Amino acid sequence: MIALAEQGQRRLTMQSIEMIPGTTAIRCLDWDRDRFDIEFGLQNGTTYNSFLIKSEKTALIDTSHEKFRQLYLDTLLELIDPAKLDYLIVSHTEPDHSGLVKELLALAPQVTVVASKVAIQFLENWVHQPFKQLIVKNGDRLDLGNGHILEFVIAPNLHWPDTIFTYDTKTQILYTCDAFGMHYCDDHTFDEDLDLIEEDFQYYYDCLMRPNARSVLSALKRMSELPIATIATGHGPLLHHNVTELVDRYRQWSQEQAKAETTVAVFYMSDYGYSDRLSQAIAHGITKTGVAVEMMDLKSADPQDVRELVSIASGLVIGTPSMTGSTAASAQAAISTILAAAKAKQLIGVFESGGRDSESVYLLFNQFRDLGLTPAFSPIVLKETPNDATYHLCEEAGTDMGQSLSRDRNIKQIKAINSELEKALGRLSSGLYILTTQKGNLSSAMLASWVAQASFKPLGITVVVARDRAIESLLHPGDCFVLNVLEEGNYQRLMKHFLQRFSPGADRFEGVKTYSANNGCPILADALAYLECEVKSRMECGDHWTIYATVSVGRVSKPDALTAVHHRKVGNHY
Repeated sequence: MIALAEQGQRRLTMQSIEMIPGTTAIRCLDWDRDRFDIEFGLQNGTTYNSFLIKSEKTALIDTSHEKFRQLYLDTLLELIDPAKLDYLIVSHTEPDHSGLVKELLALAPQVTVVASKVAIQFLENWVHQPFKQLIVKNGDRLDLGNGHILEFVIAPNLHWPDTIFTYDTKTQILYTCDAFGMHYCDDHTFDEDLDLIEEDFQYYYDCLMRPNARSVLSALKRMSELPIATIATGHGPLLHHNVTELVDRYRQWSQEQAKAETTVAVFYMSDYGYSDRLSQAIAHGITKTGVAVEMMDLKSADPQDVRELVSIASGLVIGTPSMTGSTAASAQAAISTILAAAKAKQLIGVFESGGRDSESVYLLFNQFRDLGLTPAFSPIVLKETPNDATYHLCEEAGTDMGQSLSRDRNIKQIKAINSELEKALGRLSSGLYILTTQKGNLSSAMLASWVAQASFKPLGITVVVARDRAIESLLHPGDCFVLNVLEEGNYQRLMKHFLQRFSPGADRFEGVKTYSANNGCPILADALAYLECEVKSRMECGDHWTIYATVSVGRVSKPDALTAVHHRKVGNHY
């Protein structure tokens, strides 16, 4: 084990363990990482896993994140002479798994890079140097000798378009990179304690795999005939003790998502600008509302598949394609197919992919609107390199679209509840509060009523937030917020302001007087009292998250005033 202190308390450590003779897991443990993209808050850090197979030929499966450069390379050099490395298998080209490909090619220029066709194209544009390469398709095999025959399974969109799985017929280990993983950092290499990891396992699926549920089912079908003893994932512990159980959960969750009544088709360009991450953020926002998402890469989309997807979709989201380059023609052809198959009353959303020569986002948007499609959100225009605020805007746009599509379903569910039960539940009264957050250049707010004190030591409260609220992505462990208590008889203006529907990216505090708390979050000047809070944990409760936070600072502006109280007539909706 090698350790490195980074930026004070941040811990990076290495773990190498021989899983079975000749096969070694190289695990980079990132103990303190608290966020993986804006929508993905982490409670237990993460790991980046790489694997070395030694036989007559030697293969390395994936590298690691750039932040582990020296630690990873030092560990690798202890395990093998780079001159004896024959193959580098790139499961996909996302930087957290391929961040050290350039460094490895410098150490081992003789190595042959094995990857999907799309991944090889990405790497050529990235490393800007010639390298030996082997493009593999589904079912292709690579013989390392001594029974180690590697079989490749094409698994696009899990969660990048260039993903492949690698199966070792001798050890019955399936190397899956992102699929079946989780962001969970622990010294235990394997999944001995299912209770400990199952919440993180599902949360990871919900954030990364649920928007690609049909692709998950396709991958499960391709791997169904492989006898699998171990799933060697790219993140978190390796699956050995609970393989059948956790694979079955992926199948069940994906089947439920694929059967959803309402689906949005999200079209993007896999190697163009920032299309991948922007489309993922929009898709995540949509799935938070219970609406299914099917993602499709415009670069390699089959026209028949495009038509079929558009025909079943209630909404379409499209990243503007390139107007130049080798992929321009295929992307433009796919756009023409979408336009021809689109139907009036479908929802439409368009975003810029982020490349220099992308087609005008407004031109594309107007073409669909002229066909009778209904705008779900305003076109998302990139004026600078995307940052956290950009991705949060995309998530909010997706949430707005999903809420629009799920509104009729939710009304039916509201009407279906027993009338006496809903009246009795409505007699649970609560206070009225405005929760405000600030994280970097992101700020948000919401009206809250489900608030309660939860503990004395430490002083703690709980706040309940709907799963489809955009603000929930800013309420992960380590995040801060201010709970502003509204005053009886003096809350209508604030309540009306924060109940209005804000467009994605809109300033929630425009026209509202605020000042900054010690934790950086806005305090409402007209609030009766406020509490400064830090999120410690969150628990999934059906269609809501229960957020537990400790309180460090509080103040009352009018000692004799009372808290505004919210009385409902029914308890099955707000």
